[in-house]
Amino acid sequence: MSSPMQSSYLPATTGSIAKAQEAKDALESISILYHVLEDPSSSADALRVKELAITNLTNYLTKENRAEDLRNLLTQLRPFFALIPKAKTAKIVRGIIDAVAKIPGTSELQISLCKEMVEWTRAEKRTFLRQRVEARLAALLLENQEYTEALTLLSGLIKEVRRLDDKLLLVDIDLLESKLHFSLRNLPKAKASLTAARTAANAIYVPPSQQGTIDLQSGILHAEEKDYKTAYSYFFEAFEAFSSLEDPKAIFSLKYMLLCKIMVNQADDVAGIISSKAGLKYLGPDVDAMKSVADAYSKRSLKYFETALRDYKAQLEEDPIVHRHLSSLYDTLLEQNLCRLIEPYSRVEIAHIAEMIELPINHVEKKLSQMILDKKFAGTLDQGAGWLIIFEDSKTEEIFPATLETITNVGKVVDSLYMRSAKIMA
Repeated sequence: MSSPMQSSYLPATTGSIAKAQEAKDALESISILYHVLEDPSSSADALRVKELAITNLTNYLTKENRAEDLRNLLTQLRPFFALIPKAKTAKIVRGIIDAVAKIPGTSELQISLCKEMVEWTRAEKRTFLRQRVEARLAALLLENQEYTEALTLLSGLIKEVRRLDDKLLLVDIDLLESKLHFSLRNLPKAKASLTAARTAANAIYVPPSQQGTIDLQSGILHAEEKDYKTAYSYFFEAFEAFSSLEDPKAIFSLKYMLLCKIMVNQADDVAGIISSKAGLKYLGPDVDAMKSVADAYSKRSLKYFETALRDYKAQLEEDPIVHRHLSSLYDTLLEQNLCRLIEPYSRVEIAHIAEMIELPINHVEKKLSQMILDKKFAGTLDQGAGWLIIFEDSKTEEIFPATLETITNVGKVVDSLYMRSAKIMA
């Protein structure tokens, strides 16, 4: 049910706001608040009451999951925005956009709403608000994996904001650009953008949540370079910042901390971190998933590893950062187990190896062929008979490198003698 502003109105007074709060249900409250906004009065008191009505109406519509009505509200309020200061307009617009974001399944609506607001702010020459809405739009496009459009938008926006030297917004945009380049697998540019964000942040006071986001992104980039110890320290800083603010991002920081411990072969430390005072606060599927992976890694068990990946698919495989590192860990663990199993043999059935490692035959066969191609061991697959034949490593005779070194040195001596004789003849 949509609730457009009606022709009959209620006076914009605190009494009308109180009436809306005392209403028997949310629908009646919403209807009263719409009527309050229709009051034509533009006195200072009326405008102040209308601002309060907008805040309350936004809260009611959000609780009722009426995203489309929130979008329409922004359009209906445009005449009102002409009566209030630009700073208050910016606060109201960003508040309504944030409210729409709280409603599940509205990403497309949020993108459409931001594009509408960008057009309106450009027409009204509201540069401050436009830049912030464009930054929000770029973040939404990034979440929606529309990387090309997001990059085009950010490229123009970042030049404009640098000219104006708006450091706080610049930190946000540089961080967004870093995340975007990381998503496009362009690590050098991701690091450059993060450095720019840090430089801008050092010149101003940065809110703890934003500093936590910078640390989180730093940890992600260091982990991508396999520098897990440095990444852990950044994730820890981010976790402390988010935890103090009770920000939902704290659980991701904790998850990545545990991932770093597993990746540096310190899986036994995972239980200690989880059982600490800070860790106990975030017990749940994400922490259980990492604990399950740590247990599997400690036991060097591929079966337990695959069970963890299957049982906690949402927490492990659907998180791109965790999934990328665990894929690498799984491959390493599988190779180590296969090398250990085939070491005593010169000829062995693939089915026997698959039985020992408790994995499907086709999975094992595919991995063995990949290992042979990567020269992890010398051998061949007899697929007709289902055998793996392992060759002995051909040892290089020590005399060969020594002979090559001698010949090289003789060549240098001859070259030197030639140069000397050439000088004498000259």
